[in-house]
Amino acid sequence: MARQSISLTNPNDEWLKSQVANQEYSSKSEVINDLVRQARNQQAQVDWLRNRLVKAETSGFTSDSKESILKESKTRLNAELQTE
Repeated sequence: MARQSISLTNPNDEWLKSQVANQEYSSKSEVINDLVRQARNQQAQVDWLRNRLVKAETSGFTSDSKESILKESKTRLNAELQTE
């Protein structure tokens, strides 16, 4: 595992300490790793949605309802995230 040295603002450091003190995490490193994982997952969702929008814009019109498109998008997104 790579070791890093980072500087934190006082409010951020206090928040990290509170997460450990509340036994949400066992260390500040664990909190940071979890935050990075969440950010990576969020970026994957944004990238997937952006790609879908570009594909939709170039493919023309559809007769599908907005509800069915949203349902299909959520299903596909969840399936892709589970395979990561």
